[in-house]
Amino acid sequence: MPNKIRIVTKGPSGFLVTESGEKIRPPEDWLLLPPGDAALTRRVKQNGPHWLIQEKKGRRVFSKGVWAPESTIGIERARLVEQRATPAFQKKKEASRKSREKVQKQYVSDFKEQTLSYLNFHEKYSELAEKLAQLVSDHATPVSSGTVARTTRIPVEKRAEAAVIAWLRHQTTSYDRMTIARVKGMRRQVRRQLAQRSNELLKRYRTGEKILSNCPLQAALAKQDVIKQMTNQ
Repeated sequence: MPNKIRIVTKGPSGFLVTESGEKIRPPEDWLLLPPGDAALTRRVKQNGPHWLIQEKKGRRVFSKGVWAPESTIGIERARLVEQRATPAFQKKKEASRKSREKVQKQYVSDFKEQTLSYLNFHEKYSELAEKLAQLVSDHATPVSSGTVARTTRIPVEKRAEAAVIAWLRHQTTSYDRMTIARVKGMRRQVRRQLAQRSNELLKRYRTGEKILSNCPLQAALAKQDVIKQMTNQ
């Protein structure tokens, strides 16, 4: 059993559960390598038996670490430390960092343009559209933010639309203070209702209607101005 490569989940009382439902424990000379160092995890998995711990939440599967022989983890960690100390590795790492920054900067710019396109405000509200697009982009595009803007499962124009609706839901409605019954589909229904309200709000800006002083979007943007001023002090 220790010589096998397995996919397991956490079970009761410290047990691990195999895909067939068998309860097992790691050998005494094994250690748990937690997630976080992808290179080390990859090397350990490539160099001998291991048990990969997975946890499924909805449709997504998350890695919770790898059980493997203590000796394998120690050897591969030492090799990796040595490699990472070389000038060649440092140079490659810096080049990779600059490349990621360039890609991220371009994505932020593209996402903002997609957001402006989705907003499509009347020309007399163009400055407000620019401001809103910037706020939405700043919130949605950071790497590892977990927002819809970081997914690749839908086109970028759909990501922009979803990001705007999400921002409006949190900033212009009472959604964050709502008590929503824990009934299947209820939260999704509430979000649909609030999305319809947000679309009606956006429509007024798109058609160039006169905006009343109690407009929730105006209040949200004013609040963001105050937060920015306080942050810069």
